[in-house]
Amino acid sequence: MYINTMPQPDVTDISAITDGVANVLIELARTASIEANVHDKEHLESCAALITAGTRMYVSHLPNQSWEETCLTSAMVRMSGFNPVPHIPIRLIESDRALHTLLHTLAERAQIEEVLLISGDYPQSRGPYSAVAEVLKDFPFMDYGIKTVSLAGHPEGHPRVSPEVIREAEHDKCMIAASRGLHGRLVTQFFFEPDPFLAWSGDKMHNKLPAERIAGIAGPASTSTLFKFALRCGVGPSLRALGARPGSLLKLMGDYTPNALVFSLANAKLREPDLFNGLHVFCFGGLVRTCTWLQSLMQGRFELDADKGLRVLK
Repeated sequence: MYINTMPQPDVTDISAITDGVANVLIELARTASIEANVHDKEHLESCAALITAGTRMYVSHLPNQSWEETCLTSAMVRMSGFNPVPHIPIRLIESDRALHTLLHTLAERAQIEEVLLISGDYPQSRGPYSAVAEVLKDFPFMDYGIKTVSLAGHPEGHPRVSPEVIREAEHDKCMIAASRGLHGRLVTQFFFEPDPFLAWSGDKMHNKLPAERIAGIAGPASTSTLFKFALRCGVGPSLRALGARPGSLLKLMGDYTPNALVFSLANAKLREPDLFNGLHVFCFGGLVRTCTWLQSLMQGRFELDADKGLRVLK
């Protein structure tokens, strides 16, 4: 179990607070979703021994990836005991019929119940859809057993879209999904600082949306891997915030773990339980490493320290 090394004053019950944070950390890890890619297939058996059966495992869509690869990987995720959530960049869908065929195959081979719908960073659409709201309005997802749609959230904006357009799109997607009887999840891009996400999730507009708000975080990874994805995905404000804090960027320059970030999120959720609904962990090719980290949290193998915050034990 976790070790409480916080100082114990005579009057204020710090131990009760740290027990609360510990419980939030364990629950966040237990319910977290993770993101794999088609190259992670060989690691699925190892992951099944580390994290809870039925965990939502998102299957990303890499550049030049075929839909057959998505279907195969999703099927293997299901056979490994996880709940596959394939990414569908709708600008790559060549026709309405192609989308029917894709979802039919995913339903038949992977028994999907959820998909992640994104526009995709492609300048032109290959078919009839250019925005997620368009496909949500017109397509009968529930005919294929899909009950939930995950949708992209951007607390720190997007490198090619204005903040106003992003917020309007988030609102419209959630409202349309709900009107079609679909449960919605707004899953954010990964970030390194909690404040932009907490402000976004606590905004009145998002509080009233019929959708869960899920904090996307980077799992344990090398710094070179993180920076490869960071600016491309629109997390520049978070990087700048790190640079403005003495020593924080230097910490990021080493082998990164999200311990400090998750500790901050857990503290915020302890104070305001409805502030956000859960975690999604991006693995960036380190699927087993991420699952090992999550297992340590789920099993309470961590320390909470007054000076060092969260330390996850191996």
